[in-house]
Amino acid sequence: MQRFPHLFSRPLALAAIGLALLLGSAGCATVPRVGVTSDFDHAVNFRAYKTWAWYPEQPADAEGGPAKGYNSFFDQRMRRSVEAEMVRKGLTKADKNPDVYVAYSARVEDKQRAANPGYYGPYGYPYWGYYGLGRSYQTVQDYKAGNVIIDIVDAKRKELVWRGYGQSQVDQQTLSEQEVNRLVTGVLGDFPPTDNTARR
Repeated sequence: MQRFPHLFSRPLALAAIGLALLLGSAGCATVPRVGVTSDFDHAVNFRAYKTWAWYPEQPADAEGGPAKGYNSFFDQRMRRSVEAEMVRKGLTKADKNPDVYVAYSARVEDKQRAANPGYYGPYGYPYWGYYGLGRSYQTVQDYKAGNVIIDIVDAKRKELVWRGYGQSQVDQQTLSEQEVNRLVTGVLGDFPPTDNTARR
């Protein structure tokens, strides 16, 4: 037992331990999770759908930008990501007479959330201590939330049969390629649906 105090008294050992703790905490960092919900028509046999196409009235710029007759960077990312996921689902893109249409919309919102509370000390400064000294205060943190909605529409009946919604914290006012892929993969993870994936 005498060796441990002796070890921690060495500056080099302390520096090495601090570096290990820092690297360990950095390795635990994770990307923001995607919150996903979905709903669908329980009377539909989704296994019968084999082909798909983009909804004819899909806006050229789902972010509400000035694009007219061309796709914004965001729309290009969305289309690539959705098309890749539909391939993974076993559906084939069709130029004519598809079984379903796919449409999407997206936006980035400014939001706020409550951060971890602290305490004001006897002299009005933030204080974290013992014995219940000071009074509690609540801080607010600003962040951006990316929202994506993907609709699956029966092409023959022109009726919505499935809708998936995903939200995740993002860095900028537009969605990066990584953020788009994360959101689309999360949303379409519930498609085709089963009864236990609705309204999660």
